[in-house]
Amino acid sequence: MTRDAVIVDAVRTPAGRGKPGGALSGVHPVDLAAGVLRSVLERNGLESTQIDDVLMGCVSQIGDQSMNIGRQAVLAAGFDATVPAATIDRQCGSSQQAAHFAAQGIMAGAYDIVIAAGVESMSRVPLGSSRIGGSLPQGIAERYPDGLVNQGVSAELIARKWGFTREQLDAFSAQSHRRAADAAAQGRFASQLLPVTTDAGVVEVDETVRAGTTAEGLAGLEPAFRTDELAARFPDLEWNITPGNSSPLTDAASAVLIMSEAKALELGLTPRARFHSFAVVGDDPLFMLTGPIPATRRVLDRSGLSFDRLDAYEVNEAFASVPLAWAHDLHADPAKLNPWGGAIALGHAVGASGTRLLGTLVAHLEATGGRYGLQTMCEGGGMANATIIERL
Repeated sequence: MTRDAVIVDAVRTPAGRGKPGGALSGVHPVDLAAGVLRSVLERNGLESTQIDDVLMGCVSQIGDQSMNIGRQAVLAAGFDATVPAATIDRQCGSSQQAAHFAAQGIMAGAYDIVIAAGVESMSRVPLGSSRIGGSLPQGIAERYPDGLVNQGVSAELIARKWGFTREQLDAFSAQSHRRAADAAAQGRFASQLLPVTTDAGVVEVDETVRAGTTAEGLAGLEPAFRTDELAARFPDLEWNITPGNSSPLTDAASAVLIMSEAKALELGLTPRARFHSFAVVGDDPLFMLTGPIPATRRVLDRSGLSFDRLDAYEVNEAFASVPLAWAHDLHADPAKLNPWGGAIALGHAVGASGTRLLGTLVAHLEATGGRYGLQTMCEGGGMANATIIERL
Protein backbone atom coordinates (compact mmCIF):
# COMPACT_ATOMS: atom_id res chain seq x y z
CA MET A 1 0.00 0.00 0.00
CA THR A 2 1.35 3.43 -0.95
CA ARG A 3 2.09 5.71 2.01
CA ASP A 4 2.06 9.50 2.04
CA ALA A 5 5.47 11.16 2.13
CA VAL A 6 5.36 14.42 4.06
CA ILE A 7 7.61 17.41 4.60
CA VAL A 8 8.25 18.08 8.27
CA ASP A 9 10.95 20.76 8.13
CA ALA A 10 13.13 22.79 5.77
CA VAL A 11 16.30 24.71 6.55
CA ARG A 12 18.91 26.55 4.53
CA THR A 13 21.97 28.68 4.90
CA PRO A 14 21.92 32.25 3.66
CA ALA A 15 23.07 32.69 0.07
CA GLY A 16 26.65 33.89 -0.26
CA ARG A 17 28.12 35.32 -3.43
CA GLY A 18 29.92 32.51 -5.20
CA LYS A 19 33.22 34.26 -5.78
CA PRO A 20 36.41 34.84 -3.79
CA GLY A 21 35.54 37.14 -0.92
CA GLY A 22 31.88 36.10 -0.86
CA ALA A 23 30.38 35.84 2.60
CA LEU A 24 30.55 32.01 2.65
CA SER A 25 33.58 31.49 0.40
CA GLY A 26 35.79 30.66 3.38
CA VAL A 27 33.54 27.76 4.47
CA HIS A 28 34.26 24.31 3.09
CA PRO A 29 31.17 22.94 1.26
CA VAL A 30 31.24 19.81 3.43
CA ASP A 31 30.89 22.05 6.48
CA LEU A 32 28.10 24.06 4.85
CA ALA A 33 26.19 20.86 4.20
CA ALA A 34 26.99 19.42 7.64
CA GLY A 35 25.51 22.52 9.26
CA VAL A 36 22.07 22.07 7.70
CA LEU A 37 22.10 18.34 8.48
CA ARG A 38 22.83 18.98 12.16
CA SER A 39 20.18 21.67 12.24
CA VAL A 40 17.52 19.27 10.95
CA LEU A 41 18.20 16.91 13.86
CA GLU A 42 18.33 19.66 16.48
CA ARG A 43 15.18 21.43 15.30
CA ASN A 44 13.17 18.21 15.37
CA GLY A 45 14.59 16.39 18.38
CA LEU A 46 15.92 13.49 16.32
CA GLU A 47 18.90 11.19 16.74
CA SER A 48 21.00 10.59 13.65
CA THR A 49 20.40 6.86 13.92
CA GLN A 50 16.74 7.48 13.13
CA ILE A 51 17.66 8.70 9.62
CA ASP A 52 17.42 5.95 7.02
CA ASP A 53 19.36 7.83 4.35
CA VAL A 54 20.73 11.23 3.37
CA LEU A 55 20.39 12.15 -0.31
CA MET A 56 22.53 15.15 -1.25
CA GLY A 57 22.36 17.12 -4.48
CA CYS A 58 25.63 18.54 -5.82
CA VAL A 59 26.56 19.42 -9.40
CA SER A 60 30.33 19.95 -9.53
CA GLN A 61 31.50 16.78 -7.82
CA ILE A 62 35.21 17.49 -7.96
CA GLY A 63 37.80 18.98 -5.60
CA ASP A 64 36.21 20.07 -2.32
CA GLN A 65 32.92 18.52 -3.48
CA SER A 66 34.23 15.11 -4.49
CA MET A 67 34.24 11.67 -2.82
CA ASN A 68 30.46 11.54 -2.28
CA ILE A 69 30.05 14.87 -0.50
CA GLY A 70 26.78 13.64 1.01
CA ARG A 71 28.66 11.00 3.00
CA GLN A 72 31.41 13.47 3.93
CA ALA A 73 28.76 15.87 5.24
CA VAL A 74 27.09 13.13 7.29
CA LEU A 75 30.40 12.34 8.97
CA ALA A 76 31.32 16.02 9.43
CA ALA A 77 27.91 16.63 11.02
CA GLY A 78 28.68 14.04 13.69
CA PHE A 79 26.02 11.60 12.53
CA ASP A 80 26.45 8.00 13.57
CA ALA A 81 28.70 6.18 11.12
CA THR A 82 25.84 3.80 10.30
CA VAL A 83 23.88 6.58 8.52
CA PRO A 84 24.40 6.22 4.75
CA ALA A 85 24.38 8.94 2.13
CA ALA A 86 24.47 9.35 -1.63
CA THR A 87 25.24 12.32 -3.85
CA ILE A 88 23.00 13.06 -6.84
CA ASP A 89 23.70 15.05 -9.99
CA ARG A 90 20.73 16.09 -12.08
CA GLN A 91 22.37 19.42 -12.73
CA CYS A 92 20.39 22.37 -11.34
CA GLY A 93 17.63 20.03 -10.19
CA SER A 94 19.95 17.81 -8.16
CA SER A 95 18.41 18.38 -4.74
CA GLN A 96 14.88 18.48 -6.17
CA GLN A 97 15.66 15.02 -7.53
CA ALA A 98 17.00 14.08 -4.09
CA ALA A 99 13.64 15.07 -2.62
CA HIS A 100 11.85 13.02 -5.30
CA PHE A 101 13.93 9.93 -4.54
CA ALA A 102 13.44 10.41 -0.80
CA ALA A 103 9.66 10.81 -1.06
CA GLN A 104 9.31 7.97 -3.54
CA GLY A 105 11.33 5.67 -1.29
CA ILE A 106 9.06 6.51 1.62
CA MET A 107 5.93 6.00 -0.46
CA ALA A 108 7.25 2.60 -1.55
CA GLY A 109 7.97 1.55 2.02
CA ALA A 110 11.77 1.45 1.67
CA TYR A 111 12.33 4.38 4.07
CA ASP A 112 10.67 5.97 7.09
CA ILE A 113 12.82 9.11 7.48
CA VAL A 114 15.13 10.71 4.92
CA ILE A 115 16.95 14.01 4.69
CA ALA A 116 17.02 15.39 1.15
CA ALA A 117 19.62 18.12 0.88
CA GLY A 118 21.90 19.99 -1.46
CA VAL A 119 25.09 22.01 -1.44
CA GLU A 120 27.24 24.00 -3.82
CA SER A 121 30.22 26.24 -3.15
CA MET A 122 30.60 27.97 -6.47
CA SER A 123 33.38 30.18 -5.11
CA ARG A 124 35.57 27.18 -4.25
CA VAL A 125 34.46 24.78 -7.01
CA PRO A 126 33.66 26.87 -10.10
CA LEU A 127 30.68 25.85 -12.20
CA GLY A 128 31.89 23.63 -15.03
CA SER A 129 34.89 22.28 -13.13
CA SER A 130 33.66 18.73 -13.58
CA ARG A 131 32.78 19.03 -17.27
CA ILE A 132 33.84 16.42 -19.81
CA GLY A 133 37.35 17.13 -21.18
CA GLY A 134 38.26 19.29 -24.14
CA SER A 135 36.95 17.14 -27.00
CA LEU A 136 33.30 16.13 -27.41
CA PRO A 137 32.44 12.45 -27.16
CA GLN A 138 32.02 10.99 -30.64
CA GLY A 139 28.35 10.17 -30.16
CA ILE A 140 27.51 13.74 -29.13
CA ALA A 141 29.57 15.26 -31.93
CA GLU A 142 27.84 13.05 -34.50
CA ARG A 143 24.37 13.77 -33.17
CA TYR A 144 24.92 17.54 -32.84
CA PRO A 145 27.45 18.40 -35.56
CA ASP A 146 26.91 22.14 -35.10
CA GLY A 147 27.67 21.77 -31.40
CA LEU A 148 25.71 22.58 -28.27
CA VAL A 149 26.03 25.82 -26.30
CA ASN A 150 26.34 26.97 -22.72
CA GLN A 151 23.27 27.82 -20.68
CA GLY A 152 23.66 31.56 -21.18
CA VAL A 153 23.38 31.16 -24.93
CA SER A 154 20.38 28.87 -24.43
CA ALA A 155 18.78 31.66 -22.40
CA GLU A 156 19.45 34.02 -25.33
CA LEU A 157 17.84 31.55 -27.75
CA ILE A 158 14.77 31.37 -25.52
CA ALA A 159 14.53 35.17 -25.33
CA ARG A 160 14.66 35.33 -29.12
CA LYS A 161 12.12 32.55 -29.70
CA TRP A 162 9.60 34.01 -27.25
CA GLY A 163 10.31 37.59 -28.27
CA PHE A 164 11.36 38.95 -24.88
CA THR A 165 13.00 42.36 -24.95
CA ARG A 166 15.87 43.51 -22.78
CA GLU A 167 13.41 45.75 -20.95
CA GLN A 168 11.15 42.80 -20.09
CA LEU A 169 14.06 40.70 -18.85
CA ASP A 170 15.40 43.50 -16.66
CA ALA A 171 11.97 44.40 -15.30
CA PHE A 172 11.38 40.81 -14.25
CA SER A 173 14.80 40.70 -12.58
CA ALA A 174 14.25 43.92 -10.66
CA GLN A 175 10.92 42.53 -9.47
CA SER A 176 12.69 39.41 -8.18
CA HIS A 177 14.97 41.54 -6.01
CA ARG A 178 12.07 43.69 -4.82
CA ARG A 179 9.97 40.67 -3.86
CA ALA A 180 12.88 38.96 -2.09
CA ALA A 181 13.78 42.12 -0.19
CA ASP A 182 10.17 42.63 0.87
CA ALA A 183 9.85 39.00 1.99
CA ALA A 184 13.07 39.26 4.00
CA ALA A 185 11.92 42.49 5.63
CA GLN A 186 8.67 40.77 6.64
CA GLY A 187 10.59 37.86 8.18
CA ARG A 188 9.31 35.34 5.63
CA PHE A 189 12.63 33.47 5.50
CA ALA A 190 13.44 33.62 9.22
CA SER A 191 12.11 30.17 10.09
CA GLN A 192 14.27 28.55 7.41
CA LEU A 193 17.54 30.47 7.70
CA LEU A 194 20.47 28.93 9.56
CA PRO A 195 23.14 31.51 10.44
CA VAL A 196 26.65 30.42 9.45
CA THR A 197 29.70 31.35 11.52
CA THR A 198 32.76 32.24 9.45
CA ASP A 199 36.18 33.65 10.29
CA ALA A 200 34.80 37.08 9.37
CA GLY A 201 31.69 36.82 11.54
CA VAL A 202 28.19 35.40 11.42
CA VAL A 203 26.31 35.40 8.12
CA GLU A 204 22.57 35.73 8.78
CA VAL A 205 21.04 37.18 5.61
CA ASP A 206 21.21 36.50 1.88
CA GLU A 207 24.15 38.37 0.42
CA THR A 208 22.70 38.19 -3.09
CA VAL A 209 19.54 40.25 -2.55
CA ARG A 210 19.85 43.90 -3.63
CA ALA A 211 16.81 45.81 -2.41
CA GLY A 212 17.48 48.89 -4.50
CA THR A 213 17.71 47.11 -7.86
CA THR A 214 15.80 48.81 -10.67
CA ALA A 215 15.27 47.93 -14.30
CA GLU A 216 16.89 51.25 -15.19
CA GLY A 217 19.99 50.32 -13.24
CA LEU A 218 20.19 46.90 -14.86
CA ALA A 219 19.90 48.43 -18.32
CA GLY A 220 23.53 49.57 -18.21
CA LEU A 221 24.98 46.07 -17.88
CA GLU A 222 26.75 44.46 -20.82
CA PRO A 223 25.80 41.05 -22.31
CA ALA A 224 27.48 38.22 -20.43
CA PHE A 225 27.73 35.47 -23.04
CA ARG A 226 28.43 37.08 -26.42
CA THR A 227 31.66 36.13 -28.15
CA ASP A 228 32.70 36.81 -31.72
CA GLU A 229 32.44 33.10 -32.52
CA LEU A 230 28.93 32.81 -31.08
CA ALA A 231 27.83 36.06 -32.72
CA ALA A 232 28.88 34.61 -36.07
CA ARG A 233 26.98 31.38 -35.38
CA PHE A 234 23.83 33.18 -34.20
CA PRO A 235 23.82 36.46 -36.16
CA ASP A 236 20.22 37.33 -35.27
CA LEU A 237 20.60 37.14 -31.50
CA GLU A 238 20.27 40.48 -29.74
CA TRP A 239 22.44 39.40 -26.77
CA ASN A 240 20.22 40.60 -23.94
CA ILE A 241 21.29 38.19 -21.19
CA THR A 242 23.45 40.03 -18.65
CA PRO A 243 24.65 39.41 -15.09
CA GLY A 244 21.63 41.42 -13.95
CA ASN A 245 18.98 39.18 -15.50
CA SER A 246 20.82 35.94 -14.67
CA SER A 247 21.08 34.14 -11.34
CA PRO A 248 24.36 34.90 -9.56
CA LEU A 249 26.99 32.30 -8.74
CA THR A 250 26.20 31.30 -5.17
CA ASP A 251 27.43 29.39 -2.13
CA ALA A 252 24.73 27.71 -0.02
CA ALA A 253 23.33 24.51 1.44
CA SER A 254 19.74 23.47 2.16
CA ALA A 255 17.88 20.45 3.53
CA VAL A 256 14.34 19.10 3.84
CA LEU A 257 13.20 16.51 6.38
CA ILE A 258 10.89 13.98 4.72
CA MET A 259 9.00 11.20 6.51
CA SER A 260 6.07 8.88 6.19
CA GLU A 261 3.06 10.59 7.69
CA ALA A 262 2.66 7.73 10.18
CA LYS A 263 6.25 8.11 11.41
CA ALA A 264 5.88 11.87 11.81
CA LEU A 265 2.76 11.44 13.93
CA GLU A 266 4.39 8.66 15.94
CA LEU A 267 7.26 11.03 16.78
CA GLY A 268 4.94 13.91 17.65
CA LEU A 269 6.08 15.97 14.66
CA THR A 270 3.74 17.97 12.46
CA PRO A 271 3.49 17.13 8.75
CA ARG A 272 3.49 20.47 6.91
CA ALA A 273 2.89 19.31 3.35
CA ARG A 274 2.67 16.09 1.40
CA PHE A 275 4.16 15.17 -1.94
CA HIS A 276 1.28 14.97 -4.39
CA SER A 277 2.82 14.31 -7.82
CA PHE A 278 6.20 14.05 -9.56
CA ALA A 279 7.55 14.35 -13.09
CA VAL A 280 10.92 14.50 -14.79
CA VAL A 281 11.45 15.09 -18.52
CA GLY A 282 14.13 15.49 -21.12
CA ASP A 283 13.94 18.32 -23.65
CA ASP A 284 15.91 19.96 -26.46
CA PRO A 285 19.55 20.22 -25.25
CA LEU A 286 20.23 23.24 -27.46
CA PHE A 287 17.47 25.31 -25.88
CA MET A 288 18.28 23.34 -22.72
CA LEU A 289 16.21 25.43 -20.28
CA THR A 290 12.70 24.94 -21.67
CA GLY A 291 12.11 21.64 -19.85
CA PRO A 292 9.91 23.17 -17.11
CA ILE A 293 7.15 23.66 -19.69
CA PRO A 294 6.66 19.97 -20.63
CA ALA A 295 7.51 18.92 -17.06
CA THR A 296 4.67 21.06 -15.73
CA ARG A 297 2.24 19.64 -18.26
CA ARG A 298 3.28 16.10 -17.35
CA VAL A 299 3.01 16.60 -13.60
CA LEU A 300 -0.43 18.17 -14.02
CA ASP A 301 -1.55 15.22 -16.12
CA ARG A 302 -0.36 12.84 -13.42
CA SER A 303 -1.89 14.86 -10.61
CA GLY A 304 -5.40 15.16 -12.02
CA LEU A 305 -5.31 18.84 -11.05
CA SER A 306 -6.04 21.75 -13.34
CA PHE A 307 -3.48 24.54 -13.52
CA ASP A 308 -5.85 27.04 -11.95
CA ARG A 309 -5.90 25.00 -8.72
CA LEU A 310 -2.26 25.83 -8.06
CA ASP A 311 -1.82 28.56 -5.46
CA ALA A 312 1.87 29.27 -6.07
CA TYR A 313 4.62 28.29 -8.49
CA GLU A 314 8.34 28.26 -7.83
CA VAL A 315 10.02 28.24 -11.25
CA ASN A 316 13.77 28.52 -10.90
CA GLU A 317 15.13 31.81 -12.20
CA ALA A 318 18.31 30.54 -13.80
CA PHE A 319 17.79 33.39 -16.26
CA ALA A 320 14.82 35.74 -16.57
CA SER A 321 13.84 34.30 -19.95
CA VAL A 322 13.18 30.86 -18.41
CA PRO A 323 10.25 31.65 -16.07
CA LEU A 324 8.94 34.22 -18.56
CA ALA A 325 8.72 31.58 -21.31
CA TRP A 326 7.15 29.13 -18.86
CA ALA A 327 4.57 31.69 -17.74
CA HIS A 328 3.76 32.61 -21.33
CA ASP A 329 3.08 29.05 -22.44
CA LEU A 330 1.18 28.03 -19.29
CA HIS A 331 -0.81 31.32 -19.10
CA ALA A 332 0.36 31.66 -15.52
CA ASP A 333 -0.73 34.30 -13.03
CA PRO A 334 2.32 36.59 -12.55
CA ALA A 335 1.35 37.20 -8.90
CA LYS A 336 1.74 33.48 -8.12
CA LEU A 337 5.12 33.12 -9.85
CA ASN A 338 8.03 33.24 -7.39
CA PRO A 339 6.06 35.52 -5.06
CA TRP A 340 8.95 35.91 -2.60
CA GLY A 341 11.53 36.44 -5.30
CA GLY A 342 13.59 33.84 -7.12
CA ALA A 343 17.14 32.82 -7.87
CA ILE A 344 18.01 36.09 -9.62
CA ALA A 345 17.81 37.64 -6.15
CA LEU A 346 18.11 34.71 -3.75
CA GLY A 347 20.94 33.01 -5.59
CA HIS A 348 21.36 29.72 -7.39
CA ALA A 349 23.80 27.45 -5.56
CA VAL A 350 23.03 24.83 -8.16
CA GLY A 351 23.16 21.68 -6.03
CA ALA A 352 21.21 23.30 -3.20
CA SER A 353 18.53 25.14 -5.18
CA GLY A 354 16.00 22.32 -5.37
CA THR A 355 15.52 21.92 -1.64
CA ARG A 356 15.79 25.71 -1.18
CA LEU A 357 12.84 26.25 -3.52
CA LEU A 358 10.89 23.46 -1.86
CA GLY A 359 11.29 25.03 1.57
CA THR A 360 10.28 28.43 0.23
CA LEU A 361 7.19 26.95 -1.42
CA VAL A 362 6.04 25.22 1.78
CA ALA A 363 6.53 28.41 3.80
CA HIS A 364 4.62 30.49 1.27
CA LEU A 365 1.65 28.12 1.20
CA GLU A 366 1.54 28.22 5.00
CA ALA A 367 1.77 32.01 5.12
CA THR A 368 -1.00 32.52 2.57
CA GLY A 369 -3.28 29.56 3.30
CA GLY A 370 -2.71 28.10 -0.16
CA ARG A 371 -3.24 24.41 -0.74
CA TYR A 372 -1.31 23.31 -3.83
CA GLY A 373 2.14 24.46 -4.95
CA LEU A 374 4.26 23.62 -7.98
CA GLN A 375 8.04 23.58 -8.14
CA THR A 376 9.94 23.14 -11.40
CA MET A 377 13.53 23.69 -12.48
CA CYS A 378 15.40 23.74 -15.76
CA GLU A 379 18.49 21.57 -15.79
CA GLY A 380 21.71 21.34 -17.78
CA GLY A 381 21.57 19.09 -20.82
CA GLY A 382 17.89 19.82 -21.40
CA MET A 383 15.93 18.30 -18.52
CA ALA A 384 13.49 19.41 -15.83
CA ASN A 385 11.90 18.14 -12.65
CA ALA A 386 8.42 19.15 -11.50
CA THR A 387 6.82 18.56 -8.12
CA ILE A 388 3.36 19.32 -6.78
CA ILE A 389 2.94 19.51 -3.01
CA GLU A 390 -0.20 19.89 -0.92
CA ARG A 391 -0.15 21.89 2.28
CA LEU A 392 -1.57 19.98 5.24
